[in-house]
Amino acid sequence: MLPIAQRIRSICRMHIALAQLDPIVGDVMGNQQLIIAAAEKAQACGATLLLTGEMALLGYPPRDLVLRAGVAAACERAVVEIAKKFADMTLIIGTVRSVDRAGRGLANCLAVCRGGVIEHYYDKRLLPTYDVFDEDRYFSPGEKTLVIEHGGEKFGLLICEDIWGADDVATSRHYEIDPVAETVKAGATALLISSASPFVLGKRARQHARLCQMAKRFSVPLFSCQQVGANDDLVFDGGSLGVSSAGSITHMGKLFQSDVIMIDLSVASARTSSGDSTAQITSVANASILAQPCAEGDLTSAIVCGIASYFAKTKHAKATIGLSGGIDSALVATLATLALGAQNITGIMMPSKYSSEGSVADAKELSRRLKLGRLLTLPIDQAHELMAQKLRAGLGVFEGLADENLQSRLRGLTSMSVSNSDGSLVLATGNKSELATGYATLYGDMVGGVAPIGDLLKTQVYAVSNWINKHFAQLGFDCAPIPEASITKAPSAELRPNQTDQDSLPPYADLDNIVTGWIEHEGDVPAIALATKLDAKLVERWCLAIDRAQFKRDQSPLVIKVAARTFGRGRPMPIAARWRLA
Repeated sequence: MLPIAQRIRSICRMHIALAQLDPIVGDVMGNQQLIIAAAEKAQACGATLLLTGEMALLGYPPRDLVLRAGVAAACERAVVEIAKKFADMTLIIGTVRSVDRAGRGLANCLAVCRGGVIEHYYDKRLLPTYDVFDEDRYFSPGEKTLVIEHGGEKFGLLICEDIWGADDVATSRHYEIDPVAETVKAGATALLISSASPFVLGKRARQHARLCQMAKRFSVPLFSCQQVGANDDLVFDGGSLGVSSAGSITHMGKLFQSDVIMIDLSVASARTSSGDSTAQITSVANASILAQPCAEGDLTSAIVCGIASYFAKTKHAKATIGLSGGIDSALVATLATLALGAQNITGIMMPSKYSSEGSVADAKELSRRLKLGRLLTLPIDQAHELMAQKLRAGLGVFEGLADENLQSRLRGLTSMSVSNSDGSLVLATGNKSELATGYATLYGDMVGGVAPIGDLLKTQVYAVSNWINKHFAQLGFDCAPIPEASITKAPSAELRPNQTDQDSLPPYADLDNIVTGWIEHEGDVPAIALATKLDAKLVERWCLAIDRAQFKRDQSPLVIKVAARTFGRGRPMPIAARWRLA
């Protein structure tokens, strides 16, 4: 028989739940139903407290939508309705509210609902303003800590940046206050953290380490509820956590999937002898592409999630992709198949007079392996010849790069025409190395609604493609989906005879090191040359090319963010600018 103290603890166990949800930004009524469904599930499983992710009721990030008249009021009404429905539970709901303070008069907050009413609000105190974040633009910072009692525990409430303090990202941002320390000082014996932290490759491990160190430092268990899914360019990977006061992970939610994580506080609050952050995991439901994520697996999961969410939330069902036989279009088609299903993908082969038989064969083989719903062959050679003749007649001379770009733009025109005819959305196939250097054609291969691999360097494109082929069975494919020839042959745009990318670009391993140094680390030419052991003149040439291509990137399709520094909202660089590099 169990000792009496242990028997009493088993009878008096308290369960809380983390509602890891995938909200649609602005769909307050729909998101309200997600929260209600999660609360009903949690209640049925015995939970007496439910925590949602950051701004779960409005969806994160709302950007300027939050400034629209009526948005905050709609959120406030929805919280009141939820509170009435669950009078016998404690619900802590991420939302937005109007406040009478300096600034925008809005707060990113948590509403504490008990007894059928809103009992307290906690307003986010640290407002990130770096990379893709611009919360100072929208919200007034909170001024006070909040600790609530529930089931004999004193829970301190925090929201995302309150706990990260920008330490989980590469930034020089520092804050004058420490909400975590202040909350523990105010009497918190456990921490509830509501979060919407976008996926960046490698960030999850840093966050896990920080949460474990924080729990151990303050000797309190903590429970972090994370948003999942994708909104526009940002992907949220879920993986909500429970961490014991000894700094060990006790619970972890699914990756890249909605989840309601049930937490037994008698387990989560118990001290353990091990400080290993991987010990004591009692409830892990890892549902990424593979059970043991690695860099390539995480990238695959994130991009697939980004494509699927964008299509679902914009009410698109079908995608159109130009298939060249090369590695980039092959990878995009494979990722789209994982996200949308092969039956919803149209591949278009658009050969020109310079297209090799091998490339056409590789595109057909890709379509066969993926079992695409439709494969069209729409040659551009006649249209190219006709347009080139007319342009030569009018201009006198039309050749070289102008003639190459004409072919790319005819492919863009063809892709968009197919899109217009069947209501599909074109997926652009350019990678980060091409977007960086301008090795992409405006209104040509840059057309589309989404650029799935626009944040993957060319070397990462190869790595992810090889990883997918190696794990094809676990991903649900009958065979390795990407033809080996698409991976091994020299990359080429095939816009002139015997063309390869390296006619114009350095080897991709060198180029990607330059792009990383200039974009990710904001380095200068001497530092990049020293770190990469490349000639300073070569580095300077391509850093200049990166800056000069900004006008193209400002017209790029939406790029799914997977890196710390991504072309788009998080890197608003000027176009008409000059900067001395060295």
